[in-house]
Amino acid sequence: MKNLTIILILILGTLGPSFVIAAVGYASIQALGRNPSAAPKIQLSMILAFIFAEAIAVIALLVIFHLFVR
Repeated sequence: MKNLTIILILILGTLGPSFVIAAVGYASIQALGRNPSAAPKIQLSMILAFIFAEAIAVIALLVIFHLFVR
């Protein structure tokens, strides 16, 4: 049961942020295509979304390492 929990957290911890990064990248490219003059605002929002997505991945990895230690 413990191994299944670790595997599930690992899968969700890697696939979740990957999908978020892909969706944000796709949406930002579409937004830049529609309105190139808004590039600074779009870039700032995109970078913040990437940072939060990576933070979720790091937290998931910390949970996995914590489960391995016990």
